[in-house]
Amino acid sequence: MQRISRVRLALVTTGVASLVLASSVVAGASAKGAAYNAADAKAVPAIYKGKTLQVATDATYAPDESMKGNTMVGFNVDLMKAIGTTLGLKINENNVTFSGIILGIQAGKYQIGNSSFTDNKSREKQVNFVDYFQAGEGVYAKSSSKATFTGLKSFCGMKVAVETGTVEQTDAQSTAKTCPSGKKLTVLSFATQTEANLAVTSGQATVGFLDSQIAGYVVSTSGGKFKLVGSAVNVAPYGIATPKTTAGRGLAVAIQKALKTLIANGVYGQILAKWGVSSGGIPAGQIRLNGALS
Repeated sequence: MQRISRVRLALVTTGVASLVLASSVVAGASAKGAAYNAADAKAVPAIYKGKTLQVATDATYAPDESMKGNTMVGFNVDLMKAIGTTLGLKINENNVTFSGIILGIQAGKYQIGNSSFTDNKSREKQVNFVDYFQAGEGVYAKSSSKATFTGLKSFCGMKVAVETGTVEQTDAQSTAKTCPSGKKLTVLSFATQTEANLAVTSGQATVGFLDSQIAGYVVSTSGGKFKLVGSAVNVAPYGIATPKTTAGRGLAVAIQKALKTLIANGVYGQILAKWGVSSGGIPAGQIRLNGALS
């Protein structure tokens, strides 16, 4: 599952598709309300201390992550700043196409992937995941559409727009194999969610398929151009990714501890409330590392 930003929305309404590439250095101390926690910081592997960690994020997925001018904003961005503060780490956010994030982590280019990743077993073989949120998959269409959605089989006979590398792409492609020959499902995959949204706007696609809270944001900021279709399905956790190495796992453990601290001191809840995504919040007991409790 992967996740229209203010940038995305502007591109949708103007009919211009582009990928905004930018990064902004943020010190952990910029996270409002968060504070350094020495006990949590002890869990950070020595190799990462005193360095600026590179964080990879596809900032085209508001309200989770998007660009406001040259600054990356969103609930995931604020949460990562708070984690950095708690652990005494400096971080640098990099705006990266979603399908390249895990590859970049494996290549050692990034130490953290923070981009509304659905934690699933296939991805856990490639990176560590610290679960911190939960979301379902949602569907939206043009307001004039007569499309209905009661489950993935509803896609048979439709053209569905998704972002490349997402769980929605995988789920739509799997469903396409089960559709009868007379009701073919065409999966239209795009490098960015911006382009997928434009496909719905132009009529190239019947519906857009993406994470539920993002679908809601697309509709609420569309000025009446779009509507939600049906209800969310396949609710699953989001995970923050780290390298599948000994140090990477140690970093994941430290992030897990920081998240539990941020839940306990109320900063986590404040960040989710600020961005209107409180419904996806989870208790400290569900902050899992690779599906397991610590």
